[in-house]
Amino acid sequence: MSDASRLPRIQRLSTQLANQIAAGEVVERPSSVVKELIENSLDAGATAIDVEVEGGGIRRICLRDDGCGIARDDLALALSRHATSKIHSFDDLEGVASLGFRGEALPSISSVSRLELRSRARGSDSGWRVTGDGGDHISEPEPIAHPEGTTIEVRDLFFNTPARRKFLRTEKTEFSHLEKVVKRIALSRFDVALSLSHNQRVVQKWRPVSERAEQLQRVAQVCGKEFANHTLQIEFQAGGLRLWGWVGLPTFSRSQADLQYFFVNGRMVRDKLVTHAIRQSYQDVLYHGRHPAYVLYLELDPSMVDVNVHPTKHEVRFREGRTVHDFIFRSLHQALAETRPGATEPIATSSVKAFADPAAALPTQSMPAQPMQQTGLAYPRPASSGVSPQAVREQLQGYQALAEAGVENEPAQDAEIPVLGYAIAQLHGVYILAENQQGLVLVDMHAAHERITYERMKAALAGEGVKSQPLLVPLSINVSEAEAKLPAAFAEVFEELGFAVEANGPESIVVRQVPSLLRDADIEGLVRDVLADLNTHGTSRRLREAINELLGTMACHGSVRANRRLSLPEMNALLRDMETTERSGQCNHGRPTWVQLNMDQLDKLFLRGQ
Repeated sequence: MSDASRLPRIQRLSTQLANQIAAGEVVERPSSVVKELIENSLDAGATAIDVEVEGGGIRRICLRDDGCGIARDDLALALSRHATSKIHSFDDLEGVASLGFRGEALPSISSVSRLELRSRARGSDSGWRVTGDGGDHISEPEPIAHPEGTTIEVRDLFFNTPARRKFLRTEKTEFSHLEKVVKRIALSRFDVALSLSHNQRVVQKWRPVSERAEQLQRVAQVCGKEFANHTLQIEFQAGGLRLWGWVGLPTFSRSQADLQYFFVNGRMVRDKLVTHAIRQSYQDVLYHGRHPAYVLYLELDPSMVDVNVHPTKHEVRFREGRTVHDFIFRSLHQALAETRPGATEPIATSSVKAFADPAAALPTQSMPAQPMQQTGLAYPRPASSGVSPQAVREQLQGYQALAEAGVENEPAQDAEIPVLGYAIAQLHGVYILAENQQGLVLVDMHAAHERITYERMKAALAGEGVKSQPLLVPLSINVSEAEAKLPAAFAEVFEELGFAVEANGPESIVVRQVPSLLRDADIEGLVRDVLADLNTHGTSRRLREAINELLGTMACHGSVRANRRLSLPEMNALLRDMETTERSGQCNHGRPTWVQLNMDQLDKLFLRGQ
């Protein structure tokens, strides 16, 4: 017998088997079913959706909506593969505006469950019903009484695929996954009423809202009141991109990435490019190993994003990924820069400049040349030239001049009280106590001065440029062929940060010059990391982060130390600088620099009025 005769013949799969294979991609567990059904309802224009589940969704899932409904002749077709009302041509696929578009959800669900579909199209006199039994058979439509909209009931999930059913977890675990999906969708559409019941008990219920304050209340229902109380509301627009939502303050960081919601045109996504951009924007204000919290919405032309790159549609691909990355980073970087005493909240900026080069230096906030405290005196500033460690330590020597001046500390009677008020005492050489209009302000003087010093050093460095020094022996590094091309493609990025890197062969590069500040760093490891970032994301901030990390260390050593006594004028000078310094709400490590205790909080401490 020849080898050819033993080869298996190609044959067409049965409809049921094809649907079950598709179900393996679309339907992982009950939460997957709920996600697909709710998205169909939203695409149908529903303004109210009720979800009822039993047994964690394994026994029964029932969804009702008030959408446009399905016509009688389309009911059976809705349970057929690759049948959809959402796209009709390749042009529609190029700019998908709906959540679903493949036409696989309902037939996939029907192939692994007992499904009943009831619907009444808008303007129709009667509702209609069809059923599926997990096989090829779909019943003929029969008339029923039904309001306008659609009801889908799914029973006994995976009853005919026991191998799949055994991978399901306990009822409690499956419902937990299902509830998380419903919560994510509740965040994606504030204009839709949504309810979830489990075993005849209402678990979640959201009414439609439109105002930002009401939307934040829904966010608090999902993410918790603490998140809502420690967020910045943002809105930025530029070049056809719009980013809005809420970002957690750096002081409200998490040990894990469990409060991160990002929506692209209403679709919940988990995208590496987006995550990288957000992470980079927090880099200067978070502890290592901590994660930011956010609920953010990116809106752009549907043709600029490909949503058809993953079976579950959790991942997307941006046509201009580098531009999107740059826009997200700069928007959040600008918002977080405003986390200082007296900064306006929410941050609603009509536009933010989107640069073509993500590595271009960010514009720094202009600092007054002579920042004044109420007495008209200013403490010494670092000189504008030179940022060597020794020069910084010499230039950032605190506030002795003000102490020696012996100036009165009483503000004028008609003077407006600043945000952080006026210092009244110092506690154990660590904290400044100040009085403002709201009550008592407590300031960690070392943490606050560390941030002020660090921001000034960055501003000075940005103004003068990075000083470089050539290597006595150029450093050769073996890299991949793709990475060897990056130094030429991103020459301006390396040059701006003081590096001279060039190709030295098809799979080799050579480093001839490095920033003076990083002369003792692991240059090879740093350059390899930068090349990996550029190759993956088309951008990298590792070089700038390495420089900033060194500046942060220098700022820490050059700042006012704990247990040092300051006079009232010295303390007030520090408070005034906090009010004009970006990110002064937290130190370089993400710790808060000040807290406010208002009179009501103080009264509660002493049980006043009770």
